[in-house]
Amino acid sequence: MLPEWLVAWSWSLDGLRDCIATGIQSVRDCDTTAIVTVACLLVLFVWYCYHVGREQPRPYVSVNSLMQGADASGLQNGYVYCQSPECVRCTHNEGLNQKLYHNLQEYAKRYSWAGMGRIHKGIREQGRYLSSRPSIQKPEVFFLPDLPTTPYFSRDAQKHDVELLERSFQTVLCEFEALYKAFSNCSLPQGWKMNSTPSGEWVTFYLVNQGVCVPRNCRKCPRTYRLLGSLRTCIGNNVFGNACISVLSPGTVITEHYGPTNIRIRCHLGLRTPSGCELVVGGEPQCWAEGRCLLFDDSFLHTAFHGGSAEDGPRVVFMVDLWHPNVAAAERQALDFIFAPGR
Repeated sequence: MLPEWLVAWSWSLDGLRDCIATGIQSVRDCDTTAIVTVACLLVLFVWYCYHVGREQPRPYVSVNSLMQGADASGLQNGYVYCQSPECVRCTHNEGLNQKLYHNLQEYAKRYSWAGMGRIHKGIREQGRYLSSRPSIQKPEVFFLPDLPTTPYFSRDAQKHDVELLERSFQTVLCEFEALYKAFSNCSLPQGWKMNSTPSGEWVTFYLVNQGVCVPRNCRKCPRTYRLLGSLRTCIGNNVFGNACISVLSPGTVITEHYGPTNIRIRCHLGLRTPSGCELVVGGEPQCWAEGRCLLFDDSFLHTAFHGGSAEDGPRVVFMVDLWHPNVAAAERQALDFIFAPGR
């Protein structure tokens, strides 16, 4: 008598043989036109996938290749300044909505209108949204409707990226300290930008400025730059994306202001956080902590200050713009297209 496993194996082979035979007979019985149609649809689908993938922007390139063409346009002191009168990020006139709608239409023609309802609604009624927003939250460029609104976000809003940034605290801190030594030799070393403040000094060192990498700066912080490429929700392909080291000297007060949009969350990783430093968003104060991330919506009215003494040293954070967690993947792709740098 055959063992049970051998009988079962023989039965499985018989079933497989019958299945293959049935499949071959089904193909023989099928109409030739139907087979050709299915084959054509499959070829079109493969071509579409290739076309979409080929046209998507590449978020990050290797650090060594960044310097190719680095000084071609707009680099002053290692900082990228917008020089285009048609820049969407810097344009504040009645033609902005038409420009945004044109960009949306161009995107939809190339890809799809699917999932574009909220963006279409936002662009169509942008003027009303920006003018009727309460004074506590009033983004200067683009407001995406129906997003949950809160001045601060919990760490779970972008848990993966927050944890990755905090694990990389020592890496970012070491590269900052190497950079900061240059301040002993001159007032404003290459790559740093001085920002306007009513009192004190606020300087920033951008790795990504309005969606554009600053090559010379990235070469000075290669490990921090590579860290950006590991973040899942870092905004790196549109004008609302930034990544920089921000330094406040003692006695500095940043004027209250609004960010450009509500589609992002601004993340601050504390590098040096002496006492007497505070961030106020939507009237709610918070303090930084070294090695910890603080997430907030900068489309709310916000300010920051360093009320400590000279002995306390500067307040230093690594700032990264992340996607708002309620902006869908299809919307992110469309917004990258609509607000692409230079578009």
